[in-house]
Amino acid sequence: MFNSIFDSSTAGLEISTALIAAAVALVLGIALAITHAKTSQTTKSMMVTLAVLPVLVMAVMIMINGNLGTSIAILGAFSLIRFRSIAGHAKDLMAVFATMMIGLACGMGHILFATVVMAIYIVATLLFTYTHFLEPDPRERVLKIVIPEDMDYEDVLTDTFKKYTSRHHLVRMKTMNMGSLYKLTYDVKMKHGVKEKDFLDEIRTKNMNLKVLLSEPYCEEEV
Repeated sequence: MFNSIFDSSTAGLEISTALIAAAVALVLGIALAITHAKTSQTTKSMMVTLAVLPVLVMAVMIMINGNLGTSIAILGAFSLIRFRSIAGHAKDLMAVFATMMIGLACGMGHILFATVVMAIYIVATLLFTYTHFLEPDPRERVLKIVIPEDMDYEDVLTDTFKKYTSRHHLVRMKTMNMGSLYKLTYDVKMKHGVKEKDFLDEIRTKNMNLKVLLSEPYCEEEV
């Protein structure tokens, strides 16, 4: 069912067959780029990359044609590109990996296989994005508090945590400002119906109105 449209050797590859593979790679790349734009924040540069990259990978696969030396050279070129690029979000990396799969499959002539896998990928991405399936608990938060060095945080903050959270766990503690301040990082789960502003206001009354940050997990902002 998933047989290659190429012969056993690409040495005598016909231009019409190569154009079919390139057209399929381009169409699948465009479909992937549109899906990525619909399900995450992106840029035109990223969309163009996702649309065109499968064709380039397909061409590389045809040029390699089982040559070990060429394969190593191409691997080195991809490594240079990787280390000169900026790390993106998880969805960006997944999309780039998907484009590589399209290019590899089309470069080997397995265009039906590439089409089926991409259809599954697009349906799964849309399903997970527009439904609550696999969605983390919206009450999960990361709390970062700055306190003075002489504050007994275990006793002072216990009542506040019991009032506003159903779970709290201290995950990190470090000194600041030459040891005169401490920054505490908690994983907390807010109770139903509580107001986060009231939670922060009560903490501010206990930490001498020093900085407090309540954010979603994996937020890069620092307090």
